[in-house]
Amino acid sequence: MNKYILYPGCSMESSARAYMESMNAILEPLDIHFEEIDDWNCCGATEYLGINLIPAYSLIARNLALAAKQKNGTRTVVAPCSACYLNLAKADHYMQERPSLGAKVNEALAAGGLQYTPGTLDVRHLIDILVNDIGLDAIRNAVVRPLKGLKVVPYMGCMLPRPDYKNRWSDHEHPTELDDLLRALGADVIDYPLTTECCGGHMTQIGPETAFELIMRLVADADDRGAHLMATVCPMCQMNIDAYQNEMNHFFGTDYHMPILFFTQLMGLAFGREPDELGIGTELVSSRNALANIGVEVPVTQEPSAPRKKDEGLPMPRRWTKQEGKKEAVK
Repeated sequence: MNKYILYPGCSMESSARAYMESMNAILEPLDIHFEEIDDWNCCGATEYLGINLIPAYSLIARNLALAAKQKNGTRTVVAPCSACYLNLAKADHYMQERPSLGAKVNEALAAGGLQYTPGTLDVRHLIDILVNDIGLDAIRNAVVRPLKGLKVVPYMGCMLPRPDYKNRWSDHEHPTELDDLLRALGADVIDYPLTTECCGGHMTQIGPETAFELIMRLVADADDRGAHLMATVCPMCQMNIDAYQNEMNHFFGTDYHMPILFFTQLMGLAFGREPDELGIGTELVSSRNALANIGVEVPVTQEPSAPRKKDEGLPMPRRWTKQEGKKEAVK
């Protein structure tokens, strides 16, 4: 059995619940066991590091300290979320590279009875584990429903392959790990030069017009290349392209309908699991027509009549129109 420590991150329990469900569905066929870090906390996402450095790294390093205490024979921490992976890897790297930073972080951790020695753990992303530890042959052997006929563009996003502290990725600009994995599932993988381009991140909140331009660039290129859907490894990328695609269409007067699923959802389908076990059908841009190309029937869900609302967390999409060079909210 392949044993690892899991840092799930906040999104896996909320906006990226489908990622968690589909990840859990593929563990048994690949003989993988994850032990979740006890009492883990938020990694601070991308903003906190730009506000207050020491508290931000202390927040991240607390998870590493907790993982080091319970490692139970494994030193590898798996982070499925690209932002979480980057933060954990960054904290480990800079605490080691900058001893003064490491000392200040450990001084903060000591207030909670914790300490972390950088380099103790190996921080890795889920797709790295699947491709390089489990291996493409084992993944092919688990396939019972090949995805032949499904045209997929592999979208890695900008945070995963760079900075690459441990030289894990085949290429920083056009890594092939996701391409290779999707081909092992039998999918028709389309060459996608924009695979590491930004989805806009939190620009949807502070500069929507910029975010819409970035999202449209990604979606339009995937559509031009004849893709049925996009596959991603990142909760932020999935949320932006799925949840804001309708707004982007209204802003530019376009009519794109490009589904974006997590790569683990496609793995689950190829391994014979049913869509509702994998969170498929909960996306806003439905994958129903795309997956019909391989004979998979997606459960019919009620289409939201208005943008989703949340009581907590980031604001959800509003609809924008473009009039005389200005953006207006459509109420």
